[in-house]
Amino acid sequence: MNHFLIAPVVLPALVAPFIIMVVRHHLDLTRIFSLASTVALVAISMVLAAQAATGEVQVYELGNWSAPFGIVLVLDQLSAMMVLLTSVLALVINLYVIGSGWDKRGANFHSLFQFQLMGILGAFLTGDAFNLFVFFEVLLIASYGLMIHSGGTRRFQAGVQYVVYNLLGSTLFLFALGTLYSVTGTLNMADLAVRVAEIPAEDTALLRVGAVMLLLVFAIKAAVIPLHFWLPASYANAPLPIAALFAIMTKVGAYAILRMYTLVFGPDLAVTQGLAGSWLMPAALVTLMLGAIGILGSYRIGRLVAFGAITSMGTLLTAVALFTPESVAAALYYTVHSTLAAAFLFLIADLISERQGIEITAQRKMPQSGLIAALFFVGAIAMAGMPPLSGFLGKLLVLDAARGHDLVWWIWATILIGSLVMILGMARAGSLLFWKAHAIVPQDDSEHSAAGEDGSDEQVQAPSDRAAALPFVACFALLAGLVLLTLFAGPATQYAEATAAQLFAPEIYIEAVLGKVTP
Repeated sequence: MNHFLIAPVVLPALVAPFIIMVVRHHLDLTRIFSLASTVALVAISMVLAAQAATGEVQVYELGNWSAPFGIVLVLDQLSAMMVLLTSVLALVINLYVIGSGWDKRGANFHSLFQFQLMGILGAFLTGDAFNLFVFFEVLLIASYGLMIHSGGTRRFQAGVQYVVYNLLGSTLFLFALGTLYSVTGTLNMADLAVRVAEIPAEDTALLRVGAVMLLLVFAIKAAVIPLHFWLPASYANAPLPIAALFAIMTKVGAYAILRMYTLVFGPDLAVTQGLAGSWLMPAALVTLMLGAIGILGSYRIGRLVAFGAITSMGTLLTAVALFTPESVAAALYYTVHSTLAAAFLFLIADLISERQGIEITAQRKMPQSGLIAALFFVGAIAMAGMPPLSGFLGKLLVLDAARGHDLVWWIWATILIGSLVMILGMARAGSLLFWKAHAIVPQDDSEHSAAGEDGSDEQVQAPSDRAAALPFVACFALLAGLVLLTLFAGPATQYAEATAAQLFAPEIYIEAVLGKVTP
């Protein structure tokens, strides 16, 4: 077996308790071990992605127990892509929080950060539906700790709301798994695919109930309307660098939909045919439009970017809901873009809020105003899907994939109008934050009072012109990722197309895990 396959789960699982028990009182050592872990994760992920690019599906059997009786981790092109994306994002955010000092504002930041990575990476690699639930809970617990990092009333209230909604989702997840197990007698994903295909059509009522409940769970994780209520307040009130990491968490829900509804409840399966797409498409379109309207009406910088993340998920799930190889390939390309773009804008939002507070109002000119304004402008273009960055290419791929669909005109109109509304909302925010700021006479004091992100009246310090460079390095790293995704759109789309083809050939996955294919 390839022991590299389990390393993305084991490494943060070992580093997190080591930081808590050994070096938590030494900030520099904590940072060194956390940063070294994320660098190692990037290197391991690159190796795994190179191995998966060959088209081979690798299986890691824990305890050398073969599936479906033992726990397995599975590496294919989809999981390798998501693991690499998560690892790169984690490294960039780690650099940002170290450079900005966010990790000093509360206890145990880096250990929680590592546990969060363990949960996310485990969810992408697991081949078992119950262990998908387990990793969901790991990332939920860690993300709650990160959400309330540095404290504050508003942040605590948003954290409680976040936990309540996700615990309800977790309860529904257990009900769904129990229903599926009662029908099939297994929770291994490959074995589920075999058992579901063998069930007679007249005995599938309970199976469909389980499939619907599972879809609702993943819709909660992906913040699909009307199950999105937890996201705007949670992401906007969390520390914004943490919200940048959370940009990958909604993708866990989209990943789970793709995995379960191509492998287990495939679009060609008679008993569940059209089950996901028929409900998911209208919900995704409404999510897209309401997210764009939320951008237009946002009066706080964190909420602005949070609604941008919701809009991106609407576009992504619109492509997923088509359930064709072409649309899934477009969704995968857009997944990488939207994750980088949302994280990039969250970091820019943190730079702004650290200098003049969270309100989108015309205030005095902030330090590094020109540089931050340029970064915000590029981030707004990326989020809205305007040329020349990769968001434009991603939306073109989604529009092209929808050409043969019955709702093609609704899809095209929603995506294009949503993009226009996003541009207007971003332009409004940018003009208030940067352009009108030049018309305000500078004050002599070096600080001003603003409502802090935690809801308290804290002093927002105005950084000097020699502000830390590392946060800007992290922002430019994400920008470089967007540029590279644009320049190498050809190879990226080819990989996405190969991944989609592998997803729509589930017998490859099943044979790798079980050694047999569906009858």
